[in-house]
Amino acid sequence: MEQTIDPTLGPVLARTGDERAVLDSFLDFHRAVLLRKLRGLSDADAGRRLVPSATTLAGLVKHLTMVERNWFPTLLAPEPGDVYLTSDEDAAAHFTLGDEDSVARLTEAYERACVRSRAVAASFDLDHVVPHPQLGEVSLRWILVHLIEETARHAGHADILRELTDGSTGAL
Repeated sequence: MEQTIDPTLGPVLARTGDERAVLDSFLDFHRAVLLRKLRGLSDADAGRRLVPSATTLAGLVKHLTMVERNWFPTLLAPEPGDVYLTSDEDAAAHFTLGDEDSVARLTEAYERACVRSRAVAASFDLDHVVPHPQLGEVSLRWILVHLIEETARHAGHADILRELTDGSTGAL
């Protein structure tokens, strides 16, 4: 039996698009997959540790919110007081949940960060290069590819955690 691919998925729609359309659509696809993994979960289930590490569904969304802010506004269009986070301690802290970290709040914060990231990225060409505190220089093209990789990797983690939580599987 032949399977069909949903023709409304962003990466499918962009399959003959220019480089920017392809990069943007894949990043947005993985952002949406991550959020779908939280849909319908209680705060307790989203924050439950199911693996030896501190990784939780809610923690993944909190972490990727920091990643979005770090790589787009802070690096490409910093405002006074913005600091690019580089340490392992910074990354670990953004997986840690507090009492205020509900599914609704984390989802809203991530969606806001993604909207801001899209706006910042849209204001630069893919060849735009900025200094990076650890790598020397990076282009917007490299940042987009890195964020696709980072978001997809964590969406995969979220897929496994959601399956362990209630048996739900699939990207969509």
